[in-house]
This record gives sequence, structure tokens and C-alpha cells, in this order.
Amino acid sequence: MATAATSADKKDSKFSPGPASSYPNKQTNDNVTVAAAAYDTEELAHTAFGKLDPNQYGVLPVLVIIQNDTDTTLKLDVLEVEYNPATGRHVGATPPGDVQTLGGVEKVPTISGPRIPIPHKSHKNPLNVMEIEGRSFAAKLIPAHESAKGFFYFQVQHRPGATIYMTGIKQAGTGKDVMFFEIPLDKK
Repeated sequence: MATAATSADKKDSKFSPGPASSYPNKQTNDNVTVAAAAYDTEELAHTAFGKLDPNQYGVLPVLVIIQNDTDTTLKLDVLEVEYNPATGRHVGATPPGDVQTLGGVEKVPTISGPRIPIPHKSHKNPLNVMEIEGRSFAAKLIPAHESAKGFFYFQVQHRPGATIYMTGIKQAGTGKDVMFFEIPLDKK
């Protein structure tokens, strides 16, 4: 469980994740720390997305915090993040704009014969909310001794033994790769 998550009864509080060092699931390579937390319960989801629980629509939000404790800026423009369940099926992150078009629009059954207008309610897509885009990970650079945080979204149900695999973090000045990260998502 994320140590920085606020309790569900603080509905008016602002979502504010803590530093990467405050999370149990983290890894440090070359003075860069990456922490990850799966928001796989209704309670956790409500702390970040209000009344919405994306898990109900087949979308797993994973909070990622990258702390740059180097003396150089990090470049993230080619960052790749995958959800890797223990079964081995790798799942790439779904862009937040695509998440907002998933689930929630019911299919109308096909009826043969003459068409008769049938009144039906208009259904708003529940995933099309400001928090999905607004809380997504969007940083392209992280200055020295700064951090960036946000959610990556995966069309998967969280399973025990899963990890987040991340590549594409580079030193901005030299283009040198920072070693890959593989962070377990099991709660410690």
C-alpha cells in the first residue's frame, strides 16, 4: 500500500503523493530512484480519482515517481513503461487520451426487421474525466535534484507477482542511458 496515500474519509484533500523514498516498492540506479504503486483497490483509486475507480472498467492506474538525485537533467522523451505479470504477458501503457474513450459506452443490440425508434438514455463515458489526463505522467525532463510523478494506465487486472519495467531514462547532456528499472508491485 502506498504510504503517501490519503485516507478515503479526507474527500476534500488534494491528491499529493509523497517522495519516491517513502514507497516500499522502489529501485535506485545511478542515483535515480523510481517508485511504483498499483492503485488496484477502490479505496486507493478514490484517493486519486474521486468517485471513479478505473479498475471497474478494466484499467489499472499505476503511480510512478521518479526522483533525480544526480547533478544533471534527465530526459524522458523516449520513456517506455510496461506492466509485466508473473505469467509473462507484457502490457504497454495506454495513453491517457485513449483511456478516456474506453468502457462506459454500451453497445446497442442489433435488431433485424423494420427499425422503430426506441428512446434510450445517453450514457456518459465514466473514464472521460479530468483526473485521468490531469494525473497522468507527463514529464519530458526532470532537472537535477527534482522529481516527477503521475499515473500510467494499463488495460489489465492487477495480479500478484507483477512488476513495472521501465526504460528510456537518459542523461540530457550526454544521452547516456540510465539503467532499466524493474519494480515489483506486490505490497511489502
